[in-house]
This record gives sequence, structure tokens and C-alpha cells, in this order.
Amino acid sequence: MGRINILDKHVAELIAAGEVVERPSSVIKELVENSIDAGATAITVEIKNGGVTFMRVADNGCGILREDIRPAFVRHATSKVRLEDDLDAIATLGFRGEALASVSSVSHLELITKAREEAVGTRYLIDGGEEISLTDVGCPDGTTFIIRDLFYNVPARMKFLKTDMAEGNAVSNVIDKIALSHPEIAFTYIRDQKQALRTSGDGKLLSAIYAVYGREFANSLIPVDYTLGGIRVSGYISRPENARPNRNMQNFFINNRYVISRTAMAAISEACKGSVMVGKFPSCVLNIEMSYNAVDVNVHPTKLEVRFVNERPVFDAVYHAVKTALMNGEQRIEASFSKPKPAVRVNPFELAQKVFRERDEEQKSAPQKPLKKQPLHDDADELLRLLDEPSPAEKKPAGDAVTLADPDPVSERYKAHIASKDPETPKITETPKITEAPAEAVRAEAPDETEKPDEPVSSCEPAPLIETDDNAYRYIGEAFRTYIIIEKNPRELLLIDKHAAHERIIYEKLKREKGSGYSQLLLTPVTVTLNKLDYNAVLSEPEVFTQAGFEIDDFGSGTIIVRAAPQYLPLEDIESSVIEMAGYLSEHKKEIRSEKMDWIYHNVSCRAAIKGGNTSTDEELIALAKQVEDEDVRHCPHGRPVCIIIKKHELERQFGRV
Repeated sequence: MGRINILDKHVAELIAAGEVVERPSSVIKELVENSIDAGATAITVEIKNGGVTFMRVADNGCGILREDIRPAFVRHATSKVRLEDDLDAIATLGFRGEALASVSSVSHLELITKAREEAVGTRYLIDGGEEISLTDVGCPDGTTFIIRDLFYNVPARMKFLKTDMAEGNAVSNVIDKIALSHPEIAFTYIRDQKQALRTSGDGKLLSAIYAVYGREFANSLIPVDYTLGGIRVSGYISRPENARPNRNMQNFFINNRYVISRTAMAAISEACKGSVMVGKFPSCVLNIEMSYNAVDVNVHPTKLEVRFVNERPVFDAVYHAVKTALMNGEQRIEASFSKPKPAVRVNPFELAQKVFRERDEEQKSAPQKPLKKQPLHDDADELLRLLDEPSPAEKKPAGDAVTLADPDPVSERYKAHIASKDPETPKITETPKITEAPAEAVRAEAPDETEKPDEPVSSCEPAPLIETDDNAYRYIGEAFRTYIIIEKNPRELLLIDKHAAHERIIYEKLKREKGSGYSQLLLTPVTVTLNKLDYNAVLSEPEVFTQAGFEIDDFGSGTIIVRAAPQYLPLEDIESSVIEMAGYLSEHKKEIRSEKMDWIYHNVSCRAAIKGGNTSTDEELIALAKQVEDEDVRHCPHGRPVCIIIKKHELERQFGRV
């Protein structure tokens, strides 16, 4: 008996289905791409229980002729490729003719379709690859696929499916990418009887981005439109200040097909050098339009990766497109955020002078009368109040030298006139010039009576002692706003890196308390937009964030809301910290919990610790140094030393004393 067996049709189809249908999102992708190839302008996708029990894809495309329905479910049956030469310039999303045969072999499938040239529609039922019925039905132009009980006849595949939420988020991720690649199509996505996405289909990419990622993300983008060597790059890229800690929000499309392109990633990274902080990556939605025969899309089973005939032109086009967009974006920012003209501040002295000039002009035009018979101006009381108020220059803080111009003669005459009316009012003859800080002038005029002039006053105070469990160290100060200087004993100096020390202390506290007691509620919750894969990773392991000191809730549509965060974590770092943690969880799903938590604690402690270069008070530095000695902290979580010791004899040798 021979050893080679010819598989029957059913077994061969089940094996082939595994290459195309991996999970519900694979089915949705194949069916939606078929709808796009059919010329649809409106597509509705509905799933239940993550797509495992129910999926529906309906479109208003050209439909399927009744005579083509049965052949459409045969393997390698397609209307998009005829000859070998057609593979050199594939312009459609689907072309292999495997989708319908694979999906129908592992599910209960129902097809309702009507071509525009036909008077009546057709309903076709097929279960596990076996035809059940083909009947007439009334329906609009277009095609509707309904898939129930995916993998009902392949339990080995069923047990590898993830939770309904994870599978549903995978479907959402596929819909997001397709909606961004075809803004001219109106997509409606319904998940468990709730509308999760709806795009307008107005052909504007920004409208699709707004619908998929929300207003905040859409408002952070710069338009991109550049053509080089026959390759056009269009779309949007985020501003440098809105860069994220990973590349998960970088979306690339080749001729409106979503792909993962390392060439485009490298080009963006190179273009953003000098504009984006190291370790940060801009988000983008870029479509690269090029000749179909210059790219091969048939190199990956899911068509996510492509191969270029020549990568250099693609790299150059993306690089120059992004570089130009960033330069134009910076110019727009400068124009839109230009400094407004300073508000005009009224100087009471100038106001008084203006009033009296007007009065003098009136007096010149009127008959001359003795000054003593002239009644006071009706606003004299108000003018006196303005004159008694300190000028804006006099309101400057101590330390700012101020020099006043000579008083106006009109103002002097008015002051003298008012003084003559009130004998108790001292006569003002001259306004002194102030050439030093007001506070210093006051101290010079009114010295402290308790101070003895014969004894010099010393401004040097004895350095505070740091009492630890074993020793008393002397605090000297801080160097470069980063290193704490401690005199450990008469023979040693201790230099402590305040960031590394604080980072290690926070890290140990998080590990010890697992986030309890280290979290604080936010006055204003922070919303974080994620792609669907990162979003699923966050919702799948919320306890990881809880143990790190975060309190998060699902805000829907790829957005989470942070209601509490670890203490000392700056508000502006909360979003980027959550994004970085979500990306790590998404990429390291198979790591054990202890390794994940260790990385999370590293991330949080690094962001929450005092930064080198920040201003710290002596009390803060003394407390930190005491904690370093009490807890015997020697290395930060990254392995860098927390403190170093400088011997006295080393200094003496440098100064030539020994």
C-alpha cells in the first residue's frame, strides 16, 4: 500500500481555510475588500460576540450575477485576474479567489445579492462547504453576507480563539484601517447592537480620521501632499509635540491598501530627526500612490507586507514629503501663535498731564482770570487719587532698577496749587529719581533698629546635618541641579544623582505596595486614544495598571479614560506613559506577569522621579539623601549608580597638597 494519500475535497478545504481564515477579523477583511472591489459607496459591518457567532457585511456594490454565485464559492475562482500578466499590476484588494471558499467551509453562510441588470435577487445558503439552497428573494442592488458559528465544524480552531472582546477589537482594528484607506466610502460598524463607527464617505481623509480616532487626534495633524519621481505621498502626520512613545499609530497605505512598510517607517524617522524628541515617533495616516507594476502585493498571505521593485524612490518620496510638511507646519504654528500686541496700560501721571494740558489750552482761549478765582477742576479728587497711586514702574518687584523721567511742569504746578489750598499738605517741589530697587531703597532709609552697626552681619549659616541610622552627614548643596553634595565624614564626599535615587525609591515602593497608597485621583480625568490592538491589551489586563497606581475605565471606540495616576507623575506624562505601557502589553503578550510588572514599575518610576535639572529645595534634597542612606539605595532600576564617593586625598592630590 502506498504512503501517499490524496486528500478529499472537504479535508483539503479545511486545511486551505486555515491559511485565509484565522479569526473573525480575517473574514471581515476579506468580505469588506470584496465589497470595495465591487464598487460599493456604502458598507455596513455588524458583529456579535466578537464575530464568532454572527457577522454581517452588506454593500451597495454591483452585486453577483445568479449564474456566477456557485462558481464564486469554488477555490481559486475570481473575476479580478485572468492571465499571468495580470499579476504584474494588481489594482484590486482581492485577487486569489480563496476567500468565499474558505469562509463557507468553516461556517454557516448566507448570501443575498442582486446585480443591477437583474430584476430579482438571489438567496444562497451553504453550510460547511455544502450547498443547501438557491432561491429568489427581493432585495436592493448589492450584496449581503451573513456568517454564523465560525469554526463550528473545526473545534481545534475554535479553542484557539480569544475572548469575545479581544476578537471584537481585532475586527474593529481592521475596520479602522479600511475606513482610513477609503474615505470616499461610508462605513457603518455595529458591534453587539451598538454603533461603534460611522464615517461620512465625503472623500475627505480628515473626516475619516476624525471618525476613527476622534477630535483630539485629528486636531493634532499636519497635511502632507508631495510628489517625487512619479510617487505621490498624501495624508496627515502629527505635529512634533504630539509624538508618541511607539509606532502603533503610524498607518501606511500603498494605493489605498493598508500595509506594514519598514521603508516608510525608516523614512519618517529620518525626516523627523531634529524635530521629534529621541524615543518618540509621530503618528501618521499616509497613502503612497505609485505605479502598480512597481510594487508586489502577493508576498504575504494576509497581504500586509509588500515588496518594491526599488525601495529608494519610495524612501525619498516619504522623506521629502514629511520633511516639507513639518517645515510648513512650523511656519503655520508661528503664524497662528504669534504674540499679540501688548495691551495699552494707562499711566495715571500721563492721564493727569493730558487733562491739565487740555485745561491750559482752554485757559489760553478764554479770558484771563486770576488763578485764585479759578474753580478747581471737577475731576480734581479723581486726579489726586490717580496721582497718589504708584506708577506701573513703581509696582515692579524688588531687584528691578527703575528710573522715572523728570516730572511734567504742568503736573508740578497742579500739585503746588493743591498744597497751597491745604496748609497741612506738605509742599511738593521735586520728585526724586529712583535708581535702585524700591525694596533696597526702603531698607536704606529705615534700617533695622535691632541691628548693631558695629558688628558685621554674616549670611553664612552652618550646613544642616543629616541624621541617619548610623551617622550624621553634613549637607553641602547641589551641583548642576542634579547632584546632591554631602560631606560623609572628614575624609569623604558623597555625590548623589537625585533622579536615579528618587527613581529607585519609587520603584521599590511600587513593588512593595503594588500601587496601593501610591495613587491619587485626578481633578480632570485624562483621555487616551489608542489603536484597537493596544486598546484591547489595556482592557484585557486592567490589574496591571491598578498595580502601577493607575485607575482606568473604558471610554469606548479605542479610548480609555484615566481617573487616577501615580503620585508625582506629571500631568503631561500621564498620556504618554499609558500609551507606552499599552504598546508594551500588546507586543509582549506571552511574557509572564512578573516580567510585565517589572517593566511597568520601571516605566512609572522613571517618569515620576525628580528630573535632573529641575529646581529642588534644600529640604527636599536633604530628605532624599537621608532616605538614600537609610534604605541603602545604590543603583537605579536601570542599573546606573545612585551615588559615588570622592576621597579627600583625591582632592588634595588634584590641588597639589600631597
